[in-house]
Amino acid sequence: MLARADETWTIFEAAHLLNRAGFGGSPSQIKTFHALGREKAVDSLVAPIEPLDTFPHPAWCNDEQALAEMRDRMEIRKTVQQAIRTLSPEEAEKTKREAFKMEQKEERERGLEAQGWWFRRMLQTDAPLREKMTLFWHDHFATSIQKVKQPVLMIRQNEMFRQNAFGSFKDLTQAMLMDPAMMIYLDTQNSKKGMPNENFAREVMELFTLGEGNYTEQDIHEAARAFTGYQINRLNGTVIHNKRQWDPTDKTVFGKTGPFTGKDIIDLIFEKKPAARFMAKKLWEFFVYENPSEGALDALTASFQKANFQVGPLLREIFLSKEFYTEASIRSQIKSPIQYLIGLLKQLELTEPPVGFPITAEQQLGQILFLPPNVAGWDWGQAWINTNTLFTRYNLAGFLTKGSDASTPTAMAGEKVKTPGMGPSPKQMGRGWKGPDYEKVAPRRLRENPPDLVDSLIFRFFQSPVPAKARDSFIEYANEKKGAIFTNKETAELCHLILSTPYYQLC
Repeated sequence: MLARADETWTIFEAAHLLNRAGFGGSPSQIKTFHALGREKAVDSLVAPIEPLDTFPHPAWCNDEQALAEMRDRMEIRKTVQQAIRTLSPEEAEKTKREAFKMEQKEERERGLEAQGWWFRRMLQTDAPLREKMTLFWHDHFATSIQKVKQPVLMIRQNEMFRQNAFGSFKDLTQAMLMDPAMMIYLDTQNSKKGMPNENFAREVMELFTLGEGNYTEQDIHEAARAFTGYQINRLNGTVIHNKRQWDPTDKTVFGKTGPFTGKDIIDLIFEKKPAARFMAKKLWEFFVYENPSEGALDALTASFQKANFQVGPLLREIFLSKEFYTEASIRSQIKSPIQYLIGLLKQLELTEPPVGFPITAEQQLGQILFLPPNVAGWDWGQAWINTNTLFTRYNLAGFLTKGSDASTPTAMAGEKVKTPGMGPSPKQMGRGWKGPDYEKVAPRRLRENPPDLVDSLIFRFFQSPVPAKARDSFIEYANEKKGAIFTNKETAELCHLILSTPYYQLC
């Protein structure tokens, strides 16, 4: 077991935990969280009391409506097929194209609605670690709406991640075998006896459970035959194992032989020691820092195995550990775009983002919900930052702090932004956006004394001291701006200056 942190529990440690195990918070939220004490604060994250159904799904995710619409779509397709029999080839092609465009338009609109729904949930939830883990699983078992195309299946997968956020890694991997979105994404539904598709067999070993070097190519070839016969019922979205399309012959995987099914292969995977170590390391690197020591990794692996691959106990051990609160951990991670955007909105005490802001900002910063770039998920860390994305972060911060009249990227002023596979985002993003309520963010009493105002904003945005040179430059700027009265406009400019620093890109 990892060495535990001592009894001291500073407000800066509380802020660090809230940043890493969630998306940060306002000063008042951090103070409330700190008042719980370290152990109760961790427990509140790992065992949240917020019900899973606090944020209702879009209406089209309702089982009855989704089923009815699926049947209607099938009928429309039949009608189109019947109609084109009497048409000329040109007219038939035009009819099919128009029907396809209507279907695509609905998918695009619902895809955007799904992305907005999840973004707002992350922003407004009282169970931040559950949403952070939902994001983690979405990246780990990466599935893209660009190929899946059916938003209802992406929402259902998202809900499965949420329901299993702290549960068994093994059980969740088993569930992914029969998850419709994953089956479409990795072509499992096309894998049949005599024609096995190796996509899932390869990724479940390489990316999902074991990592390279812990299996052979022959293991993949043999396992692919076990993953045959899994099919989606297009009328209701359920998955069955069709024994007529399954290869029942013996397969030899990891040196063991038998007439294995896909479920059997996953059981065999979790009998291998690297499975526990693989996920323990990935969770540590997601929440703490890269390249943990062998000693720490040994302890985490042993704990994970003892907990029978339950994620909640492992997270609790990490967040109560001494190492989690060391200098090597605190403010050592580059914020992902989602972390950056949600955290900034929380710090500005905005419970609703400006219209069109989430999808536009995600697209510009390179992390679009439900649209990871490939089956390996997003590249993290330094990959998030380059000259263009850093400049865009500064501009997005300017838009949020100063309003839609500020100098911002053209998309913020209403330009159509193309999202791969999703069509254009809303046309008038942020129109009329006035900025946050600065009476809350920077109360008038603080504005009388620029050093006090700056120190308040430093805690709000950094939750830790910044270099003296940076603090002095903020105070100098505030003194220059301060006239007879420090207005909201001047406060917004000060906030934008603070947010346009390299320090703000870390958490």
